[in-house]
Amino acid sequence: MAAHHHHHEPTGLSLIEAASQALVEAGEQWTGMRAEVFEALAGQEKPASAYDIAEDVSKARGKRVAANSVYRILDLFVANNLARRVESANAYVANPHPGCRHDCIFLICDICGRAVHIDDDKLTGALVQAAKDAGFADIRPVVELRGVCSECS
Repeated sequence: MAAHHHHHEPTGLSLIEAASQALVEAGEQWTGMRAEVFEALAGQEKPASAYDIAEDVSKARGKRVAANSVYRILDLFVANNLARRVESANAYVANPHPGCRHDCIFLICDICGRAVHIDDDKLTGALVQAAKDAGFADIRPVVELRGVCSECS
C-alpha cells in the first residue's frame, strides 16, 4: 500500500462531469436536482451542511428546496463517492476525485472552518487492520484532526 498519493483533481465543469459520470456508472440517474446540489456543494470553500446547500439551491431555483431532499441526495453522493461527510461538523464536501476510493483524513481548521483532506492508505489501512484484529467488520475509518490551518496561524 502506498503511504501517500496524489491525484489530478478536476475542478469546475470537469469535476461536475466526473461526478455525473461516476454516478451514472454506479447505476444512478444524474437528475437536474442532483446536478444543482452537486454544483452548490462543489462551490463551497468549506464543509457545508444540507441547510447551506438547500439555501444555495433555493436561491438558484427561485423557489424553496427542502433540506430533507438535499440530505437524501447528499447521502446518495456519499454512498457513491461523490461527496465526503465531515462527521464532527455534520457537513459535507465534494470529493475532488470521485473515481478514486480512499478513506480520507480530514484536517479541519478551528478558526475558519476549512477542511483539507489527505489520503494516507498506510495510516487508514493500519486502523482498519486494528479494528479487524479486534473483531470488527464493515469498517469505515473516520479520521478528523482539528487544529489551525497555515492561513489562520
